[in-house]
Amino acid sequence: MKRVVVTGMSLASPLGCDVNEAFERLKTYKNCICYTPELEQYQRLNTKLSAPVNGFVTPAHFNRKVTRTMGDVAIMSVATAEEALKDAGLLGDEIISNGETGVAYGSSSGSLCTLIDFYSMQVDKEVKNLNSGSYVKMMSQTAAVNISLYFKTKGRIIPTSTACTSGSMGIGAAYEAIKDGYQTVMIAGGSEEIQPTYIAIFDTLYATSLKNDHPELTPSPFDKNRDGLVIGAGAGTLILEEYEHAKKRGAKIYAEIIGYGNTTDGCHITNPTPETMGNAMIEALKYAQIPPDDIGYINAHGTATIQGDIAESTATYKVFNRNVPISSLKSYTGHTLGACGAIEAIMSIKMLNENWYHPTLNLNEVDEKCAPLGYIKKEGIEMNNKIVMSNNFAFGGINTSLIFKKI
Repeated sequence: MKRVVVTGMSLASPLGCDVNEAFERLKTYKNCICYTPELEQYQRLNTKLSAPVNGFVTPAHFNRKVTRTMGDVAIMSVATAEEALKDAGLLGDEIISNGETGVAYGSSSGSLCTLIDFYSMQVDKEVKNLNSGSYVKMMSQTAAVNISLYFKTKGRIIPTSTACTSGSMGIGAAYEAIKDGYQTVMIAGGSEEIQPTYIAIFDTLYATSLKNDHPELTPSPFDKNRDGLVIGAGAGTLILEEYEHAKKRGAKIYAEIIGYGNTTDGCHITNPTPETMGNAMIEALKYAQIPPDDIGYINAHGTATIQGDIAESTATYKVFNRNVPISSLKSYTGHTLGACGAIEAIMSIKMLNENWYHPTLNLNEVDEKCAPLGYIKKEGIEMNNKIVMSNNFAFGGINTSLIFKKI
């Protein structure tokens, strides 16, 4: 069994597109939610809030030939992968294209705007907007495939199109590929572009926040008066590497991944199940070979939905049986869907190394139906932890848990 470490990180997020700057933004205690006038055009859409990516610009060298198979979700994936490889000192290294490097990456779907081109054919009975890149832009594996094409990887490719666990499952699958000796390096993570249709889906479920006049006050994970989630966008890419290989080349190491858990509820498509959510955490602890008390902090999925918050906190308390410190990054970024697991993993690793942990914004009064955990409120706290956990849960009853260790 091989040890797996993180040697490169990059993101495009509502917090910004530089990892260090995004981390510093957390200390301002201001969220990234904004009123979005464009949403006013959609009748019967109640929420008018979103959390767009802040500051991302398509790289100048991404010419038309490069982007012909890419929608926004793939462009952000490839761009952050390039920066993460650069951060790891592996950009241009022969290991990327000699079969020793793979890709495990996901999004909830491809670029849905491309669907309009397919739809126009059905309505107008004329093939006029489709081209050779249309399907690749739309397909669910677009992020993983475009990363592989751009960097000419020839190892394993694992598309993880699993909604809100796409990013975390990408990291987990990459970890397993290296741990079990199949690859030396993996490009891992998740991405999502903002689409009004995504917002509408959650709106029809009465799961979106309606604080349209006060975006600074929402979302409010675990709070008694929360009124729903806000959809965001972004991408997060991590470079995972076999420890001895990283050590031999003198790479900087951000953290070691020591555990990964993945379970399914097998019960309901949208209502989470505490028992099986907890089983993902137990599985991660089992493979990390550590007791629950070794976890110093948990980065929660924390969507600010009633069912989600209660189920997640209940599952967490059952596993840890103590007021373990916990907070939700989504109170800053909104719910970035397929990207959230990767962005939250990156920020969890930063907090682990900086010994500072962000609070859950807008958490004023913890819902009495949520389990008694150590909710970080109002301000961040300093802790010298050695090990942290990051959890994500998705529609379909898909549960993931990642454990990172300081090295």
